[in-house]
Amino acid sequence: MISLRKKSVCLLMALLLCLPLAACSRTEPESTGPQTPSQEGTIAPEPSVTLPGAVSQAPGQPQSGTQMESVTSSGGSSAEPVQAQPIKRESITGAAKENAGTYTGFAPLPTVTFKVTDPENTRGLSTKGVGYGYGVAKNGKPHDISVNNQKLFDKYHALALDTKSSQKVLYLTFDCGYENGYTSKILDVLKEKKVPAVFFVTEPYLKDSPEIAARMIKEGHIVGNHSNNHPVFPEISRTKMAQEIQDCDNYLREKFGYSAPFFRFPTGEYSDCALDLVQSLGYTSVFWSVAYGDYDTNNQKGKQYAFDTVTARLHPGAVILLHAVSKDNAAALGEIIDWARGQGYVFKALTEYQG
Repeated sequence: MISLRKKSVCLLMALLLCLPLAACSRTEPESTGPQTPSQEGTIAPEPSVTLPGAVSQAPGQPQSGTQMESVTSSGGSSAEPVQAQPIKRESITGAAKENAGTYTGFAPLPTVTFKVTDPENTRGLSTKGVGYGYGVAKNGKPHDISVNNQKLFDKYHALALDTKSSQKVLYLTFDCGYENGYTSKILDVLKEKKVPAVFFVTEPYLKDSPEIAARMIKEGHIVGNHSNNHPVFPEISRTKMAQEIQDCDNYLREKFGYSAPFFRFPTGEYSDCALDLVQSLGYTSVFWSVAYGDYDTNNQKGKQYAFDTVTARLHPGAVILLHAVSKDNAAALGEIIDWARGQGYVFKALTEYQG
């Protein structure tokens, strides 16, 4: 009897000791979120450098005043680009305010601090400069070069050719290196025709022609970032690239109460490293699939030449690059727009691009 009682007590104690272990061993449900290769194993944070500034904020994002989330990768010798968060392609302005102290009348936006991921390029992304080529489109079709460019640019959220839209969409962009007296006429045509455009400007342009830049913004166009000093990006460090973009953006924020997440490489020259850096800052790099030698002010060939050249090269999804210094462009723009619409093309703002 005593032996049986001892055995019962021992069995009861064993059961009581096992209960807490059983309670702690429940299985966690499997994650239903997207998985990426960087989630496997232990990852060391990627080195980063924070540039001088006031508020960390990605362009085109709502005002927050919080530190911009840094991007990490697995490091090592991998040459894969940083997979940044999906880009929200929205321009932002401060509230309209009396005595705002800006050229637009919009309250100044907080300046930004860009965090430069992998400043030393430890991932080994190519820094070799690539002179941008796009091929001459004809017969309503993009050149194969532009098609192949976009295949590369897709992984960097960059744009040269819209291959996603089912519409005959066109995106009209202008580069503004300096003011030559024709931009106001171009703006008049765009206003009359109700066509959105993007004007890529440098900080010196903003300082020299603030009233024209303010008009672009107030009439609903996008003012894109073309850097501060127009350097060739593959020839400078990731930190200097970010500084160039940050300085131009902060000038827009302080003097115009405006910011937009679109960037065009000076001279069009890029590298994988530069594309990655621009993407990591929350910007869309914008190239083109239609252009011509309109930038030479000493070799303007007349309104008809501009019209014939541009219309002959149009194709669905085209990003059109024109230079605002060209008197031929200013003269032909209205007829180019009318002809394109007559062929079923639709002009859209870059904020509508879904790639």
